[in-house]
This record gives sequence, structure tokens and C-alpha cells, in this order.
Amino acid sequence: MTSIHDNLAKLQNAIAKACQSCGRDIRDVTLVGAAKTKPAQSIRDVYACGVSNIGENYLQEARSKIRLLADLPITWHYIGAIQSNKTRQIAELFDWVHTLERASIAQRLSHQCPPGKSLNVLLQVNVDGDPAKAGVDVASVPALLETVQALPNLTVRGLMTILSENSDAGASYQTMAQLFAELGASVCSNWDTLSMGMTADMDAAIQSGATHIRIGTALFGARD
Repeated sequence: MTSIHDNLAKLQNAIAKACQSCGRDIRDVTLVGAAKTKPAQSIRDVYACGVSNIGENYLQEARSKIRLLADLPITWHYIGAIQSNKTRQIAELFDWVHTLERASIAQRLSHQCPPGKSLNVLLQVNVDGDPAKAGVDVASVPALLETVQALPNLTVRGLMTILSENSDAGASYQTMAQLFAELGASVCSNWDTLSMGMTADMDAAIQSGATHIRIGTALFGARD
């Protein structure tokens, strides 16, 4: 617990400095704790320190942790690849999906949402055109957005990206920020989320306007 508390203090200081460098309010940046491979107790510890947004990459792993932590009002973010046979459980268990890249998956998520629930979704963009990364190419984002907007049980909130290993983070995140701004003119007031940045490049992401940063190592420590 002490280690996580210290990690969070250092992380919050780094976020504050990045915000100060570009004139942003730290309250406009949401920290999503990326808890892949970490046990439920570690999530409980970061929640006790004030982190209530938790990201999970793998449905099977997340399912047990969500059950064990059902007593906590955590906001759960799905940040992994989406297989079509997992959409029902993802729609049931999660509050947010960051990794929507196909119209067929969007349609399944909407159809399989529990009654009365609206699932917050982000469109994943392969901003670097890296064949090893998931996401729709930049030119195809408007068409996907139009499809997702028409679905009744999804609330499209913005964009998400994961950079290529050799990416120029500053340039790629600026491209994302520009795309986010351009598309926002055609979307209702729910368009408010730009999810980008991890431990290694969060400064560049924040300086480019990220509203959600997905942090694992700097918060939980190195993965086993």
C-alpha cells in the first residue's frame, strides 16, 4: 500500500507539471489505472488512494476482479482488443469501452447492452498506420463515427489511440487532437474524451490535450 501511495504521489506530481507546462487544469485529466495482471487487492489499494477509474485489457481476468470489488463504486474501462464472442459480457460489465474499431462490434455491443444502460465508447484510431496496432485509419474515422452515433445504446464520447513503438509522440498526439477537434463539430455535447498516453509518453499526450491517460507501470509498479 505504501508503494502504491508513493507511486501515485509521484505520478500526480508529474501530471501536474505536464499540465502546468501547457496551461491546463489538472482536474481536466482523468487517470485510468491500467491494472492488467495486477490482483484485485492492488486495485483496492489504488482506490483507497483516490483512483476510481480502472482499465482492464482481458475480459476473463477482469471478470473475477470486478466481482471481488463489487463493493467499490469503480468506473470500469475496457482497454483491450474486442472479440465478437466477448461483446455481451463487455457490455454488461464495463462502463466504458476505449477500443472500438469495427462497426460490427459496435452493433453487437449496442444490441447486447443491458436494458436501460448506455455504454460509453471511444473510437480507436491507428494514428501511425502501424499494421501491428489495432484501430481504424484516420481517413475512415468519420464513417465509423456516423455508424456508432446511430446506435441506440452506445454514447460515443471521443477517440483513443495507442502509438507505434517508433512513433513521434508529439506529432502523433497532435494529429489526434486535430482530428478530435474537427469531428467534435458534428457530434453532440457528449464528445469530450481523448484517451491517449501511457507511462512512457504521458507528458506529450497531456500537452496535446489528452483527457484520459492510461497508466499501469508508474502507478502499480512493474508487471510480473
